[in-house]
Amino acid sequence: MDRTMQVQKAEAFAKLHKPGEPLVLVNIWDAASAAAVAKAGAKALATSSAAVALAQGYADGEKLPRELLMATARMIAAANGIPLTVDCESGYGRAPEVVAETAAAVIEAGAIGMNLEDQVMGENRIFSIADQVARIKAARAAADKAGVPLVINARTDIFLKTPREKHTGAEVEAALERAEAYAKAGASSFFVPGLLAPDLLARVCKGSPLPVNAMAGMAGSPSAKDLAALGVARISLGPFPFRTMMVALGQLAERALAKGILDPSPAV
Repeated sequence: MDRTMQVQKAEAFAKLHKPGEPLVLVNIWDAASAAAVAKAGAKALATSSAAVALAQGYADGEKLPRELLMATARMIAAANGIPLTVDCESGYGRAPEVVAETAAAVIEAGAIGMNLEDQVMGENRIFSIADQVARIKAARAAADKAGVPLVINARTDIFLKTPREKHTGAEVEAALERAEAYAKAGASSFFVPGLLAPDLLARVCKGSPLPVNAMAGMAGSPSAKDLAALGVARISLGPFPFRTMMVALGQLAERALAKGILDPSPAV
């Protein structure tokens, strides 16, 4: 990809993160799903780590080899003219230098953004703030070296460690401490999956120095209009579009195989 064009896409993507006017990302998993979402009028594309992995026969949680993830990103970027951000989970390694390699690979694949979470892969804990800051700094340094203002969506798993109904102001304060540190380290946005309580999400949006990314698509999620009113700047649908498509395919197969109904149109 032309590096100048890639820079322009990264800058354009960053500008789409507007509190109160959130960018909606219908997460995709291959070139075909990307084309469908782009045709529907999407301003940008974003992969879902779970969807990309499951589509290729792997479980989520960095079980999909990084090379396959980047090959998928490369195909999506080559087939579409709009910005692409890649869900890289925890960066495919704990060490900052490995995260830097992943960030460089994202750019080389033609994408302009990446998700980087603070979950310690394979363990029921998150990185310390200091460790995650070092990892974000490494990703930013790699992007600077490549000359692309990579949009780093810094995800915290704080709200996934506690049941939704038990979220309190304590988790909000802990998250905001991370948002402040991640912003100083070079993150571009702050992702808080699992947080759906309107009052708490509004506090995060108000206190975060970074535009806030919320995940929707599951039961009980606020509407896009409600999330906008709370100050959200980016909405992700995560693995839910993939799951919806797999249910529809299963239903189509059942009609064809069990009932002899060969017309797929009812599933469309």
